[in-house]
Amino acid sequence: MTSLAPTRIPIAQPMLDDEEKRAVLAVLDSGHLVQGPVVADLEQKFAEWCGVKHAVAVSSGTAALHLALFAHGIGPGDEVITSSLTFVASANAALFVGARPVFVDIDPDTFCLDPNLVEAAITPRTRVLLPVHLYGHPAPMPKLREIAERHGLLVIEDAAQAHGGAIDGQKVGGFGDVAAFSLYPSKNMTAGEGGLLTTNDDDLSLRLRLARDHGSVGHYRHESLGYNFRMSDLHAAIGRVQLRKLGHFNTIRQRNANFLTQRLREVEGIVPPTVSPGYTHVYHQYTVRIPDGRDVVQQHLSESGIEARVYYPSLVHEQPYYQSLGYAGIRLPQAERARAEILSLPIHPALTETDLVRIFEGVWQSVRRGSTTA
Repeated sequence: MTSLAPTRIPIAQPMLDDEEKRAVLAVLDSGHLVQGPVVADLEQKFAEWCGVKHAVAVSSGTAALHLALFAHGIGPGDEVITSSLTFVASANAALFVGARPVFVDIDPDTFCLDPNLVEAAITPRTRVLLPVHLYGHPAPMPKLREIAERHGLLVIEDAAQAHGGAIDGQKVGGFGDVAAFSLYPSKNMTAGEGGLLTTNDDDLSLRLRLARDHGSVGHYRHESLGYNFRMSDLHAAIGRVQLRKLGHFNTIRQRNANFLTQRLREVEGIVPPTVSPGYTHVYHQYTVRIPDGRDVVQQHLSESGIEARVYYPSLVHEQPYYQSLGYAGIRLPQAERARAEILSLPIHPALTETDLVRIFEGVWQSVRRGSTTA
């Protein structure tokens, strides 16, 4: 008798159930689908959860980054220091407003910006530090904030992957002048699509609200330039339910990460993720280093029904469009080494202990297979 193939373990899985469905149906029944009271309630609750004064909901995490720069008047001639080991939206946001991204290398342990290299990249044109809390590990915000204050720079946190990440108990989203979160389906919480900005600046909060809605202060009265970056009440309804579950989701991610780390640290050739002292990692991705044979491991896992991915196989400045902008000569040794070694394993809250054992055994067996075929 032919045995059934094991169920495939996906790299990510949105955690949605009847509660989210009921929330969406309630909005449909209300007849108010666009930005309205549900968006406002999500904003209030997310601000409270992050420990900040204001949250502003928008249509995507990319829109949040764009508005964070736009509302500060960043534009042509300005430079934005950021990371190249991340999704392209972080740097694209600078291009949207006519500024130039400046890429700085990473700390090899956390994959976040190395603050020891940031200061050397500052020029008279530098206006913004835009660190990325990559994979759910917060960037070194106290050091970056001190550098920014010394040079009179803005700090914009790209917190798209770090809902609930913290440093000494303070959640990300309140370390910079403004922070941008994503609510894409693979994130630690989702709204189906959407984004959120957080800030403690009253005036900035008002500018962001104007900018997301064509600068409108009332029907057909527009006091400033803006965009259609609104979030609908349908999306906010999902996000509001997800926010109530976020702490629980993060706890499960951390538990799953501990399970894998305890076992993988005994596997030669695998370097599990590290967490800086005092930092709370929320494991949007569980990313290991495999210095030799990464692609063999990934292929073997795929054949075993386990989806593992490389986030990100090309650095931002290596993308064809950025090469055309003159970034071809940049060397970032640590980021280049990382993108050749990193592999993200499933870590999401839907995983069972059986799944986690399969993931560990799949990695262990693939490493053994790679060593015997070398």
